[in-house]
Amino acid sequence: MSGLRVYSTSVTGSREIKSQQSEVTRILDGKRIQYQLVDISQDNALRDEMRNLAGNPKATPPQIVNGDQYCGDYELFVEAVEQNTLQEFLKLA
Repeated sequence: MSGLRVYSTSVTGSREIKSQQSEVTRILDGKRIQYQLVDISQDNALRDEMRNLAGNPKATPPQIVNGDQYCGDYELFVEAVEQNTLQEFLKLA
């Protein structure tokens, strides 16, 4: 698969995960960066794929991937935004 993907879930009891997901998509939309939202709640294989790419069996959304390259999680995303290195973080530069 190519392009930027944000692994998220539409089914979560966690307010934190919900707010992190919406912040990631809000920032990407605001910067007009195209991405595909992958809803891991639709299929366990997608959750496994996300955790596999993240290299963490307990990884939770949101996780960000470009093609088959893992970019990072929410904390790393926010750090990249704050340091103005989002293009590099997303492997778009």
